[in-house]
Amino acid sequence: MKRAAMLIASLLFLVVLGNAAFAQVKVGIVLPTKDEPRWIQDQTRFLDALKTAGISAEVLFSQGDSAKERANVESLVSKGIKVLIICPQDGTAAAAAADVANKAGVKVISYDRLIRGTASVDYYVTFDSVQVGMAWGDYLVSKASGKGNNLYLYAGAASDNNAFLFFEGAWKVLQPKIADGTFIVRNSDKAVALSKKATLTRDEMASIIGQVTTNWNFADAKAKAEANLTAAKKEMKGTVYIAAPNDGTARAIADAFAADKDVTKYYITGQDAEIASIQYIIDGKQSMTVLKDVRILVKDAIAAAVDFLNGKVPPKTTTYNNGKIDVPAKPTMITTVTKENVKAAIVDSGYWPASNFKGL
Repeated sequence: MKRAAMLIASLLFLVVLGNAAFAQVKVGIVLPTKDEPRWIQDQTRFLDALKTAGISAEVLFSQGDSAKERANVESLVSKGIKVLIICPQDGTAAAAAADVANKAGVKVISYDRLIRGTASVDYYVTFDSVQVGMAWGDYLVSKASGKGNNLYLYAGAASDNNAFLFFEGAWKVLQPKIADGTFIVRNSDKAVALSKKATLTRDEMASIIGQVTTNWNFADAKAKAEANLTAAKKEMKGTVYIAAPNDGTARAIADAFAADKDVTKYYITGQDAEIASIQYIIDGKQSMTVLKDVRILVKDAIAAAVDFLNGKVPPKTTTYNNGKIDVPAKPTMITTVTKENVKAAIVDSGYWPASNFKGL
């Protein structure tokens, strides 16, 4: 009897201990995939910063699966989280996961990508994605002269609202130069047909993105670039200007264009300041990237989470409409990085150590 009582007491202690452990998870974080360096980088910085702030947290990955994303949210909700920070792998499909959290009284912070089609989003932490696209356009325009310059457009995944915002920004800068003949779009007849329209509807943008999407996939990006080059006549090559949607796809697309003997020079954009792309910039194989300092974005997300935990409202400077509501936000600034300022922007700022690079 005494042994049985001790066993029962031990089991009760473990149950209480387990429940206490669950209750300690205050912030749940769901990221889209482990398979891209960007998201592993975010995970590390989230956990380090939250630990420093004395806030318990757990990070889960959805691996490109909306069903897994929802299951991740359900798991975190069961552990008693008060705030959910979620970067959706599919902005529209993630509405179901946000609804689960909202129903449980959890504050939902949409991180980096906007969750669409639901009122269950309390705050949006993001870089100014339109400014990212404008930075691409500004760079390409600065390198072009005369008329008839060959322009190739590429985009992210149509399931990602950011892909539309990036494209919107790029179009805002590039469209006037397409309309006046400075650039000729060589890989999208939809873009050519809409070249006189300064502002596109979402459906019009979708028609172009549908032709030039990389799906954020490096293999898809390279295959699409190779197909475009195969279809292009020699006069559509020579010096080319390429709007690539992020660093991984930029490297893949750059490799395809560099391998084409009829391409004599190319200028190509990117974003995320990945180590491999910074090396490409140093080596002259990628022209620019947009530094979205994840340290600042993580800091902004944590600040918003702390505000919610303390019953406060995070600061707002603008809103983003997600098709259902205007979501409050305070966008984080960006930096254009080229060979000329790469050391100051990347190494001197402490973003990446010099030991990661050769020829700096």
